[in-house]
Amino acid sequence: MASATRIPADKLLDFASAVYAAAGMPEPDAQLAADTLVQADLWGHQSHGVMRLSWYTARLKAGVCAPVARPETVVDAGGLAVIDGHDGMGQVLTAHAMREAIRRAKAHGVSAVALRNSGHFGTALYFTLMAAREGCVAFLSTNASPAMAPWGGRKKTVGTNPWSWACPAGSHAPMALDIANTGVARGKVYLAKQKGQPIPEGWALDAAGRPTTDPAAAIDGIILPMAQHKGYAIALMMDMLSGVLTGSAFGPRVTGPYQTEHRSGAGQLMIAIDIAQIQPLAEFNTRMDQLIADLKSVPLAQGFDEVFYPGEIEARNATRNRAEGLALPDDTLADLHRLAEGTGLTSRW
Repeated sequence: MASATRIPADKLLDFASAVYAAAGMPEPDAQLAADTLVQADLWGHQSHGVMRLSWYTARLKAGVCAPVARPETVVDAGGLAVIDGHDGMGQVLTAHAMREAIRRAKAHGVSAVALRNSGHFGTALYFTLMAAREGCVAFLSTNASPAMAPWGGRKKTVGTNPWSWACPAGSHAPMALDIANTGVARGKVYLAKQKGQPIPEGWALDAAGRPTTDPAAAIDGIILPMAQHKGYAIALMMDMLSGVLTGSAFGPRVTGPYQTEHRSGAGQLMIAIDIAQIQPLAEFNTRMDQLIADLKSVPLAQGFDEVFYPGEIEARNATRNRAEGLALPDDTLADLHRLAEGTGLTSRW
């Protein structure tokens, strides 16, 4: 159940920042990591919001994630770079790497930055939008702990391995895609479990390989790929880009954010293209306005009120939720209160 109380986003950000700082993160890094969570809630993706604060904090306290990030550039080849994250917070490392990708794209037209020994970072959208705001088209891939079986198998060895694209969109909020290769992000299954709700049929199989609507059984079982064999194949390619190519962990060797026994090993690959070195940015934006106008001019199918472009719903949600405040599930609020008690902070909003 969602609480009737709406929490101002800024107060939630201050609280999450304080929790991270209490776990040893420098203040600017704590602020950034907290912002990635609150922004996910603002976008309407509570599966990747402050629900995860206790997960990340537990990993910091367990010592499997370094609270002070020390990214090291181990390959510097102009438009290409490789960064070793030395097991710092994935959010901090990926933001650092994306800033490098943007800088190098501005200098060389296009850049590719490989990040190894990183961690789970929440929503990929947060980082590709950094580049879109700087006049770039950006791509980001990451790998994740096993969630689904290879097509035709029954054992989890393949992660959800999300990926994201983002770009400016003229007079509109940026166009942005952020998807996992499972039919649904695993965080949404955890959110359903926290809310005490069943999951839809077709999301998952239990440990015995039977279809299930029980989120707990789904977590212990297998999350199904999107588009059947196609989702599996895309996930595998994202693992190649994020894990094998970057020199990080891959396949079943990647550890998820919800356990505290092992380092993450996750890797990321990001590509940035400086639009202005292909065509004037103003011209690109005019063309994007036309693309979106074309989408919105089509006749509507039955049951639909509007056509949306990728990222538009999140932008609208963020505007509304920032004005009205965030309504969090009761279990998430209880979890935040427990965090507050454990760190000597106040969770009164």
